[in-house]
Amino acid sequence: MKWIVGLGNPGSAYQGTRHNIGFMVIDELARRLGIQVTQSKCKALMGEANIGGEKIVLIKPMTYMNLSGESVRAFMDFYKVPLEDGIVVYDDLDTEAGKTRLRYQGGPGGHNGIKSIIAHTGTQTFNRIRMGISRPQPGEIISDYVLSTFPKAQKDTVGAMIEYACDALEYAVKHPFEETMAKFNR
Repeated sequence: MKWIVGLGNPGSAYQGTRHNIGFMVIDELARRLGIQVTQSKCKALMGEANIGGEKIVLIKPMTYMNLSGESVRAFMDFYKVPLEDGIVVYDDLDTEAGKTRLRYQGGPGGHNGIKSIIAHTGTQTFNRIRMGISRPQPGEIISDYVLSTFPKAQKDTVGAMIEYACDALEYAVKHPFEETMAKFNR
């Protein structure tokens, strides 16, 4: 079984915000696969699908961003799955808006959701797709920036980035993550 976690915050107040790009990727992948991500389990909403004979679980933690690791740990413990079979998708200030970066290790870079996952798994080594949201303008408060929506001028760019991440995720289910990184990191 492979599993994909999209990070975000639950509730309509956060829908469409930069910080919820992980949820947006999960929603688009679920749409592609014709499934619903509505099963409430492991402090998350989940949905199951099949890609090329491989069972996958799509996960949207409902713990709020800063506690995402609680949901990831609960899922891993309940299903007895290894961390290396998962992929975490999240927003990244240090990646240009519209770009994706695939990595299998690294620090949190100030991202509280990733800090929480590292704290609950005990490692910085796990597969991830960083979704670029760029940094705010000087003087702009980071929390306000990540909790705001993308400007209309970036709508097409963000849509293409989400599609690209979904392509990478579908590929990653059937191929080693290292091979996926080589193909999708441009």
